[in-house]
Amino acid sequence: MAYQSLEACLLHLQSTGQLIRVKEEVDPYLQMAAIHIKVHEAGGPALLFENVKGSRFRAASNIFGTLDRSKFIFKDTLKQVQQLIELKNDPVKAIKHPINNFATGIAALKALPLKNPITRPVIFQEIKISEIPQIHHWPMDGGAFVTLPQVYTEDMDKPGIMNANLGMYRIQLSGNEYEPDKEIGLHYQLHRGIGVHQTKANKKGLPLKVSVFAGGPPSHSVAAVMPLPEGISEMTFAGVLGGRRFRYCYVDGYCLSTDADFVITGEVYPGQNKPEGPFGDHLGYYSLKHDFPLMKVHKVFAKKNAIWPFTVVGRPPQEDTSFGQLIHEMTGSAVQAEIPGLKEVHAVDAAGVHPLLFAIGSERYTPYTPTKQPAEILTIANHILGTGQLSLAKFLFITASDDNTISTHDIPAYLKYMLERINLARDIHFYTNTTIDTLDYSGTSLNSGSKVVIAAYGAVVRELATSVPTVFNDLKEFENAQLVLPGIVSVQTKAFTNYTKANEEMEHLNNQLNSADCSGIAMIVVGDDAAFIAATVRNFLWVSFTRCNPSHDIYGINSFTINKHWGCNGPLVLDARTKPHHAPPVLMDSATEKSISRFFDKGGSLYGALK
Repeated sequence: MAYQSLEACLLHLQSTGQLIRVKEEVDPYLQMAAIHIKVHEAGGPALLFENVKGSRFRAASNIFGTLDRSKFIFKDTLKQVQQLIELKNDPVKAIKHPINNFATGIAALKALPLKNPITRPVIFQEIKISEIPQIHHWPMDGGAFVTLPQVYTEDMDKPGIMNANLGMYRIQLSGNEYEPDKEIGLHYQLHRGIGVHQTKANKKGLPLKVSVFAGGPPSHSVAAVMPLPEGISEMTFAGVLGGRRFRYCYVDGYCLSTDADFVITGEVYPGQNKPEGPFGDHLGYYSLKHDFPLMKVHKVFAKKNAIWPFTVVGRPPQEDTSFGQLIHEMTGSAVQAEIPGLKEVHAVDAAGVHPLLFAIGSERYTPYTPTKQPAEILTIANHILGTGQLSLAKFLFITASDDNTISTHDIPAYLKYMLERINLARDIHFYTNTTIDTLDYSGTSLNSGSKVVIAAYGAVVRELATSVPTVFNDLKEFENAQLVLPGIVSVQTKAFTNYTKANEEMEHLNNQLNSADCSGIAMIVVGDDAAFIAATVRNFLWVSFTRCNPSHDIYGINSFTINKHWGCNGPLVLDARTKPHHAPPVLMDSATEKSISRFFDKGGSLYGALK
C-alpha cells in the first residue's frame, strides 16, 4: 500500500489488529521506553501513545517491531524492490525477460523525487524543540534523543536532491550544554554520508545546512538506514519502497520532506562542537559523553495532528534488529554479488551487529595445495573487511563448506564446524592499530582498536568436548568453569585492578594449562561471571565479542610468534572481563518497570497485549 503519511500506516495496522492505542497519560521520562521494551520483547503490536506528558503531540513506536509486520507494511512493493536489486546485480536478466520485468520498470518510475511547491502539509505550524515529546530512554542518558530521525544534507559541490544524503544519525534534543530550543547535537562518523558533506563545507568555511525529518511514510525511515551504494539517492529508494514518490520543497534554503510529520532545520558550523551523550546504544552499553557537531536550530515545522515516531536502542534484540532483517530480506544476495566467492555473511545481532561477522566462502585454490587449508577465504575476508559497514567488524569468522551443509544463522552448528577444523597455530590473523566503531569501548581510545580473522577449512582436527575437562576444576584464581558450547569453556576471575597487568594474569592461566590435556577445548572465555556467559548463546556472544579488543584481549595456551605470525598450540583465550575503561551496560530502572504495570493490568490500555 502506498501510504501518504505515518498516520495512514498506523490506521492500517490498527484495522488489522497490529496496533494498540495507549490512552492514559504516559511520562516520556523512562516510562514510554519501558513500555515499548516490554511490548517489543513479547513480540507485541505497534503502539500509539495518545497522551504524552508535557507535549500536545502523539507518539508511536514498535512500528517495525517484527519482521512480519515490516513485510506487511511493504507487502505491495517488497517483491519489486527485490527484483530491482536483483536486476542491478544481473542486468542481462531484464534484456532476456522484458515482459517479466515490465512491472519492475514501472515501479522504478516511483524513484524520481517530486518537487511539491503547492501541497506542503509539514509547514502547517511552526513549533519549538521543547514541544516535541522529550523521550528520555535510559536512566543515564544525557537528555532526550531522536531515535528514528532522517537526517538530510546536500553536497555543496553538487547541490540538489539527487546527490543528497539521508541517514539515520543520533540527535540529542536537550540536556548537557545545549541552549534549549536553539541548539541540538548530532552524532555521526566523518566517513558517513553527512560527514563527507560536512568536510566539504568545513573546507569552504561555510555552515552545512541540515534538515531532520521525523515521521512521514514508513519507507522514508527504512531508506535512511538502507546501506545503498554511493551515488544512489535514499530519496529514490524511498519512492520505490513506498510506492509513492518522495515529495519535497525548499523553505529558507532548506529542503523539507513535505510528507514528514516534523522537520527540524538548522546549520552546523565549522569547528563548533559540544558534548553529546551519554546514550544507551545498540551494543548494550552507554556511548559516553564526547564532543560532536552542534546544530544551531533555524525553524521547526509540524503537520496538523503530527505523530512523533521513536524506538528504543539497547542490548539486542531491539526494534533495529527487525530493520536489519528487513534489509536482508530486500537485498538478498547483493553483498555476495559484490564480493566474488562469498556465499553467505551474517552480522550477528546478539553481539551488537558490528563487532562480529560469520561468513562462508568458496575454497577453490586447494587443488594446488597439498592439504585443504584456508586460502581463497583469506582473500574473501580482506574484501569483506573493506566493504561498507562490514568494515566495522572486529571479529570475522570465515569458513568454506564443500557440500554446502552449514549456515551462518545456525550459530551453534556454525561454531562447531569452525572449531572442529581450526588450526590455532595457523588460522588466526590480526589487523592491529586500526579503526573500530565509535560506539565500541573495548579499544583503549575512541575509534581505535583492532580486528581479527579466524579462518578454518579442511578436515576435522579435534573432537570437541561436551563437558568441562576436570583440569578446569583445579585451576587457581580461575573458577566456576562452565561449558558454553561444545569446545568452549567459560571461567571467571577477579575484576581488573590494572588493565596493564592482564598479560600477567593470563600468563598465570597459561602456566596452569600448558601441560594439561585440553584437546577437546578450542576456546576459553574469561569473564566476570562464567555462569552468565554460559547461560545462553546470546549471553556468550554479547559478552565475548563486545568486550574484547582482539590485539589486546586474545591470548592462547602455549602461544608463540614466528615471523610476525601469532598462534597457539592450546585453546584460544578471550579475556572478556569488563575493562576499566569500558562503558557501563544499559540496565532498566526497576522503579520505572513497576510504574508501568498499571498499563498492562485489567482496565489498562495494554491489558491482554502480551499474548
